[in-house]
Amino acid sequence: MPAFSFISPLPTLLAFPAALVLTLAGSPARAAEPLDVTLVANVTQVQPGVPFYAGLHLVHREGYHTYWKFPGIVGVPTSMDWTLPPGWKAEDITWPEPKQVHMFQIRAQGYHGDMLLPVLLTPPKDLVPGTKVTLKGKTSWMCCGRDCNPGFNDLTLDLPWRQRARPRRPWWIRSGRSASPPPWPPAPSRSRWIIAASRDDKSVVVNLTPTGEDIPKGKIKDVLFFTDDGLVNADKDQVLEQLPNGALRLTLEVSQYAEQPLAKRLVGVLQSKQGWDAKGTNSVAIDVPLIVLEPVDP
Repeated sequence: MPAFSFISPLPTLLAFPAALVLTLAGSPARAAEPLDVTLVANVTQVQPGVPFYAGLHLVHREGYHTYWKFPGIVGVPTSMDWTLPPGWKAEDITWPEPKQVHMFQIRAQGYHGDMLLPVLLTPPKDLVPGTKVTLKGKTSWMCCGRDCNPGFNDLTLDLPWRQRARPRRPWWIRSGRSASPPPWPPAPSRSRWIIAASRDDKSVVVNLTPTGEDIPKGKIKDVLFFTDDGLVNADKDQVLEQLPNGALRLTLEVSQYAEQPLAKRLVGVLQSKQGWDAKGTNSVAIDVPLIVLEPVDP
């Protein structure tokens, strides 16, 4: 059986959102608007060929939310369509760990509060000295609460060229909710949990067995799974059972909207308020095989 651990092999990627240099574009939103979106970067100058992070800084009004890369059975994810100078490269959004949100009475996957959606940008190596770079893009979103508000905006951000980077300026975004979940590395020596997952046409069953001494029996009381591909219905109850040997069994309902034929891997994020390890890691990204249980003829 495959096993997973919560040690991330990407410390740089996970660390940067907690301290992005605040470079804002556009004017502040009016108080009545449910969402304020600005473009920020973690540098004050651009170096030829040196990647850096830019991102969408989302500030939600109380009671409102936007959506994760897969919202669930309702909602639309936030997007950014870049218009960059020639030779530039933009990666996809590095999605932070999601939260359970509600569109009226429907449970979905998204964000609220102060949030950052980072994107890795790489300038060309032949960037002309003295160039002032203007990053442009059109962002779109769906912000819901007491009502739903689709929106879009054109954002710009000017950054000067510099051969060598200056020390970072003390203008930071403080957001502990901007790190992406660490992925599961398949190294048995680093494993703390063993995972086995199976499914039939109606449900997915995930068995989690602790193997590390730093995981007390019965510690985990709450578990949520966030589906990355729509196999699981995000609006249905997720049933967690504590087994006598300290293992956990999580039963999920297959979505009626899932792509057919059904997936043979379970892809998404497992989240626990109690933390999965001694460091208090709350979320982990998983991509594990699904044992397909065929129906038995009577």
